[in-house]
Amino acid sequence: MTRIAIVSALHDELSKLLELMPDEHKQVHAGREFWVGHLHGHDLVVVLSGIGKVAAATTATILIEEFKVERIVFTGVAGGLGKNVNIGDVVVADSFMQHDMDASPIFPRYELPGYGTSTLSADEALKRELVQASQYVIAHLPSTLEAATIQAYGLHKPQVHTGLVVSGDRFVSTSAEAKQLQHDLPHALAVEMEGAAFAQVCYDYKVPFAAVRTISDKADDAATVDFTRFLAEVASHYSALIVYKYISAEV
Repeated sequence: MTRIAIVSALHDELSKLLELMPDEHKQVHAGREFWVGHLHGHDLVVVLSGIGKVAAATTATILIEEFKVERIVFTGVAGGLGKNVNIGDVVVADSFMQHDMDASPIFPRYELPGYGTSTLSADEALKRELVQASQYVIAHLPSTLEAATIQAYGLHKPQVHTGLVVSGDRFVSTSAEAKQLQHDLPHALAVEMEGAAFAQVCYDYKVPFAAVRTISDKADDAATVDFTRFLAEVASHYSALIVYKYISAEV
């Protein structure tokens, strides 16, 4: 039986999923609570990564070394950067980059020293499965979210996007910062704080990794307000439903 890790940075992003697991039990490593159990007959480890790249890298390493997971899925929220990426959309990463990596002039800006590249790819098969799960959930939103919530956030025609997701140790929450990232990294669809670190650890260990992010804000001056409300009212539902659909489709 394949052991799958499901990871988020914040509790609200995983709370709904834990409610679906009938037999989870807690194990503590390095101050983190790892919930081990089953869903749809699959062996799962569910954990909060902590916020930021160092916390994410530590969590990824524990999952691989201590829990022997064979694939890792990160689910949660992100700020939208892409021109057509809106609040309520879903971004499934096909690649990851650290937008604050800069070892120049020794290495080109963004390049990971020793890797010869600035981007790391998501696992192709895992990415494809998450796209399919996301498209299913988006198509069935009217039956899973209250009409008032859909109206409040304008979730009438959310989209699923695939592309570059960038990570950094800063919550991007001003229009100036968002515009600078859009200028410097025009292909980036979303920004968050953990994905690229997980991608690097998984690359080193050759463990399949993919990430699905719900867009909670536009990484601009309204990000803090949008993020807090959206996380509680919408994103936690997205995360649980997408992961549940992904797990139920796994063979």
